[in-house]
Amino acid sequence: MVRVDAFFDDRVDDRCDPRLRPIVTGGLDVVAEYVAKFEIDSVYITLPILDQPRIINLVNSLRDTTASIYFVPDVFMFDLVQARLDSVNGVPVISVFESPLVGINAVHKRFFDLVVSGLILLVIAPIMVIIAALVKLTSKGPVFFKQRRYGMDGDEIWVYKFRSMSVCEDGAKVTQATKNDARVTRLGAILRKTSLDELPQLINVLQGSMSIVGPRPHAVAHNEHYRKLIHGYMGRHKVKPGITGWAQVSGFRGETDTIDKMEGRVLHDIAYLKNWSIWLDIVIMFKTVKLVFKDTQAY
Repeated sequence: MVRVDAFFDDRVDDRCDPRLRPIVTGGLDVVAEYVAKFEIDSVYITLPILDQPRIINLVNSLRDTTASIYFVPDVFMFDLVQARLDSVNGVPVISVFESPLVGINAVHKRFFDLVVSGLILLVIAPIMVIIAALVKLTSKGPVFFKQRRYGMDGDEIWVYKFRSMSVCEDGAKVTQATKNDARVTRLGAILRKTSLDELPQLINVLQGSMSIVGPRPHAVAHNEHYRKLIHGYMGRHKVKPGITGWAQVSGFRGETDTIDKMEGRVLHDIAYLKNWSIWLDIVIMFKTVKLVFKDTQAY
């Protein structure tokens, strides 16, 4: 059990928060004297990382005592994602922004993806055959639409969908589908409304380029556009993109025609990274099924 004996602050004059004055024992210049007098076991230094001279002076003043000295870096100045302690060749480091899918977590996620995608494909294989035939019979063009998108760590991947439009855009400029979009075929409108056009992405999951749950992959052209406008946008690529995601079940499915909408999607994607667990993936899956039957934002 740790008992806190005293607090010291470098601001003991009028700059000190009035609420803290009753518990502050003194300034930094009396720390060493107090530690020696009362035989303190441990000292925790919480000065700002940039305040190097005062940190060094304080450490040096404590070298004549037997107290253990610990430096507590203010890592909360960063927007932490999966923060943890680690070491590189014996040098301690603090992870500030990292993928949650490292070590055993990556194994659990991959196993979950393989089992779920495999079972779903076994069940819906006849449905996919019927959809493929209808796409081919009702409009000119290929059955499948594939588009370059960014996967984990920003690597380009090909994402598959049933073709729902009369065009197959994948260039420097890609126009998002809008309400009553003339490019969407009659069958395509049904497929997009029910998300059936996304079913071929289960093949992406089996291949390992996507997950069942994760941030939705955007067209490369959209990525290059928004990464310049939204701070931290590329952080969403620290995990594999998903068929569905936390943003999609939180009201950010469909067209992102404003910066605010895309920022909202990115914030939810980052929140997913911070809080990832297999249980969260399961919750998102069930929310997705419920959403498909009543969603008005997909077209």
